[in-house]
Formats: sequence, C-alpha cells, structure tokens
Amino acid sequence: MTNKWSRLLFVVVLVGLTSVWALAQDQNNDANNSANKGEVRTITGCLTKSGGGNEFLLTGSDGSTWEIHENASVDLAAHVNQTVEAKGVVSHEKMHNMKEDSKEMAHDTGATKAHGEHGHLKVTDVHKVSDTCSQ
Repeated sequence: MTNKWSRLLFVVVLVGLTSVWALAQDQNNDANNSANKGEVRTITGCLTKSGGGNEFLLTGSDGSTWEIHENASVDLAAHVNQTVEAKGVVSHEKMHNMKEDSKEMAHDTGATKAHGEHGHLKVTDVHKVSDTCSQ
C-alpha cells in the first residue's frame, strides 16, 4: 500500500514540475517577442513635416510610418524633406505591440493585405543620409 502512494506522489510531483517548466518556457518566448518590438530602433526613410507645430512623419524605406514629435535632443526641422537615419524607441510600447500583433494575426488569416508598421517614435538621434527623399 505504501508503495502505491509513493508512486502516486512521485507522478503528481513530476506532472507538477513539468507543467511549471512548460509555462515558464512559454512566458520567456512572449517576453522575447515583445522585447524585440520595444528595443531601440534605427529607421532609414524620408522625414516630412506633418501638421502644425513640432510634428513630423518618418516614412521608412520598409514601408513603415512613424509619427515623431521634436524634442530638445534632436533638430528634426533641419532634416525635413531629406532621407535620414533616425534612432529611437517606440512610444506606448505595450499598446504598439498589441496593435502590431493583432495586425499580424489579421494578415495571417487573410483578413487584411500586407501592412506596414505604424507607430510613434521618440527619436534620440538623427543623421542625414541624403539631401532629398527618393519617395
């Protein structure tokens, strides 16, 4: 009788540990996927003035579009209508990632056509690549 209880306890512990390990692996994969979207990005594309004030639009060479608000660390106005390389981080990272994930799922199911990424970028550095935009 004691032998049966020992085996049962062993199986329960083994199943429990396996479940915890599998759940931890799944959470690591989700964290890695989200981190890739939220890391510092370098985007090359055409910088144009958008709206009034300090609003700009960066249209990436990959088809992505990024809304940018000028800040004290970069002079975006000096680079309007130029091809630039901008480095920065995505604003509202969690919402951006959720939106892009849902767009990917819709595309995978055939509900939408190919899409370009769109978001808000906090630019920390910008360099001119070309005096004009090729778009």
